Amino acid sequence: MTRKVRELENQRESGRVSRAGRAPTVAEWMAEFLDVICERLVLSDKMAPRTLTDYRSKTRNWIVPLLGKHRLDRLMPEHLDTAYTTMLEEGLSSSSVLKVHRILSRALTIAVRRGRIARNVATLIDAPSATTTEIEPLTGEEARRILEVAKTKRNGARWSVALALGIRQGEALGLRWSYVDLETGEVRAWFQIQRSEWQHGCDDPHACGEKWHRKACRRNCKEHRHESDCKPGCKKRAHRCCKRPCPKDCTSHADKCPKRTGGGLLFRQRKGKGKLTLQCPPALLALLRAHKKVQAAERLRAGDKWTDHDLVFTTKLGGPIERTEDWKQWKTILKQAGVRDVRVHDARHTAATLLIEQGVHIRVVQEILGHTRVTTTERYTHVATLQMKDASDRMGAALWGSS
Repeated sequence: MTRKVRELENQRESGRVSRAGRAPTVAEWMAEFLDVICERLVLSDKMAPRTLTDYRSKTRNWIVPLLGKHRLDRLMPEHLDTAYTTMLEEGLSSSSVLKVHRILSRALTIAVRRGRIARNVATLIDAPSATTTEIEPLTGEEARRILEVAKTKRNGARWSVALALGIRQGEALGLRWSYVDLETGEVRAWFQIQRSEWQHGCDDPHACGEKWHRKACRRNCKEHRHESDCKPGCKKRAHRCCKRPCPKDCTSHADKCPKRTGGGLLFRQRKGKGKLTLQCPPALLALLRAHKKVQAAERLRAGDKWTDHDLVFTTKLGGPIERTEDWKQWKTILKQAGVRDVRVHDARHTAATLLIEQGVHIRVVQEILGHTRVTTTERYTHVATLQMKDASDRMGAALWGSS
């Protein structure tokens, strides 16, 4: 009793008196953190929808299974150490473990502010260190081969924009004609397009997801019927075309829910500070003018089916291009161009590296990429091979008079 009194007195003196009643578990608090606090941040445009989607994924796959059962006020640093070790042992990358740590730390910080707990145990351990992955930009020759293949593709100018301007995928897909001056070549890459995740609006997401799976199987199954339609004693009840029923918190098929909520496309301010204004090279400007004429013809053919979002790069009916479809086209172009497999984002690294190879000052490259700090630009770019060779030749000339 005396120890309890001392603890309460210490909490009172430090202004950390806990609320009456049982503290929530980590799983319960994460649900409130994501569904209430983070949802409000998304609605007020203080958090990107894709960030919340990532938060939900990592919470569902790692935080809740490994830490969810612990009461928030009884969570110990050792619990976090054990959880992070388990993640690494199961093959999760160190950078992903660091992201999980940051999500959890942010949720616990809010819990402290709201009086749910007295301390944030995530601050009591060393944050997991993420290994730095080496950036491998494309060479100038590889970039030119990609652009040759892109000429034959619909929306081929999309990849000229990526390699010449170095804007991110969301910024390229969210680029609108009203922000492109086809006379001067000025491009205002101020926004990016993002899709907000759909949520189940039904009472039982588990049943909703299972129903969707069954319908999909009946439609696609070519080998035999769904197990619910099989006769008693059927030996082929494990149908390979059917997936497991959804868990109760599944959001994978929320877009199929007849009562779905949230979701949809939105334009939001680009990542980073300031409004990024770029200048098109003359060749790119000519490609954009030609692209607009092609798009105008497509719009005429589509008629009333065309949905106008003022987007530079669209589907055949004017809608925005999904990131996955954009990724698929990039991979197809790489294969047809005979270029090694790289990410879509590596086009941005390539743009920065090519600028440096052409002698553009690092501060100018920083402005083009829209980075707040020059150290970030240095992380995105390599020391260009041509510049390194030039420095080597100059040193040879200085010491030995060699040319």
